Amino acid sequence: MSSRKKRTLSRREFGALAVAGAVSLTAGSPANAGNSKRPGWIDAHVHVWTPDTKRYPLDKNFTVKDMQPKSFTPEELFAHCKPSGVERVVLIQMSFYRFDNSYMLDMIAKYPGVFSGVGIVDHRRNDVSCKMKQLAEKGVRGFRIHSHGDDAKNWVDDEGMANLWKAAREQNPAVCPLINPQDVKYIDALCQKFPGTKVVIDHFARIGLSGKFEKGPLDALCRLARFPTTYVKTSAFYALGKKKAPYLDLIPLIKRVYEAYGPQRLMWASDCPYQVQGNYSYDPAIALIRDRIDFLSEADRQEMLRGTAERLFFA
Repeated sequence: MSSRKKRTLSRREFGALAVAGAVSLTAGSPANAGNSKRPGWIDAHVHVWTPDTKRYPLDKNFTVKDMQPKSFTPEELFAHCKPSGVERVVLIQMSFYRFDNSYMLDMIAKYPGVFSGVGIVDHRRNDVSCKMKQLAEKGVRGFRIHSHGDDAKNWVDDEGMANLWKAAREQNPAVCPLINPQDVKYIDALCQKFPGTKVVIDHFARIGLSGKFEKGPLDALCRLARFPTTYVKTSAFYALGKKKAPYLDLIPLIKRVYEAYGPQRLMWASDCPYQVQGNYSYDPAIALIRDRIDFLSEADRQEMLRGTAERLFFA
């Protein structure tokens, strides 16, 4: 880590500036509660859905059989996250609903101050910028783009994707790419084309999904840190490396991105409900950051477990 001038805040000193207020995981929290800093951790990546497919119909590409588990409502989430001290959550629009963000928006409204959202819009539509503004008014602070197969290679020259990135830069939500390791270079190219756009990379760009931490993609992910508005979610531990709690094999990966980005540009997330399926459970995932990594200071933990996500998704 590079040395800093005497009066410049270090990363850890910066993190120590966090101040606390109060919030609970119940409906009726103040609507503007996200504007004040509070105790309790933030889970920066959770999907919710309901078995009520009449009120919230699935996209034509999905059926009820695809819903595994059959239900994961906010109430079901709270049973897992509240005992671990998580008080606020960033909801990620579930692919079952594709461009219909209704269920996520209704849950944001039902639990004001508890949820923020990352929506999905059709970047091919001419009115994508207007749609993004409308969703932002309802609590959406980011927009997910999802690579399928090798289609990410087309993003750099795609007119619709350019419109989405331009709108995000102007309106200030984050672009949140769910990509594979080989796709990092395309995000790098888009960051060069649209400097200043906030970008939050999901799940370490899935580096480690194969069980191996590929050096080339990891180097590319760390090079993205040269863009000051790029961030990384340290998340989905159940799916990476050995895929086994207490996830200690992920510590070198976390240290590498920590050294590149600093804690103010990293945020922890569970990726529920998948983190709590089968033999997996919630607390070991947050405990890796909260309790187990020796090189993290208390201020670093505050940033990764609350501060970064608070500034991006609850300001």
